[in-house]
Amino acid sequence: MKNSKNEQYFEALWPRSPRQMQVKPLARRLDTLNGKTVAQLWDFQYRGDEVFLLLEESLKARFPDIRFVNWREFGNTRSAQEREIVASLPRRFKDLGVDAVISGMGC
Repeated sequence: MKNSKNEQYFEALWPRSPRQMQVKPLARRLDTLNGKTVAQLWDFQYRGDEVFLLLEESLKARFPDIRFVNWREFGNTRSAQEREIVASLPRRFKDLGVDAVISGMGC
């Protein structure tokens, strides 16, 4: 379609689709980690086993009553069983009394 001698008119579509998910509020931050149980989730990437050990030491120095559920308890969160492992986490966290989670390492 032409507007004048040298101008052309083109119709275009917006490339973004409507939002499918609404923003949800974040979980309330814990006041302290003392007396809390923290789960460790690892995707077996990089050197998470070493990182989690250092995190444990540092957090125990700051919060002496903190407890950890080791990543070995949950298995590889990036494996052929990923869907089953991730789907089981809410129940497992409840059964283990988990208050917070550290998930790492990713790529």
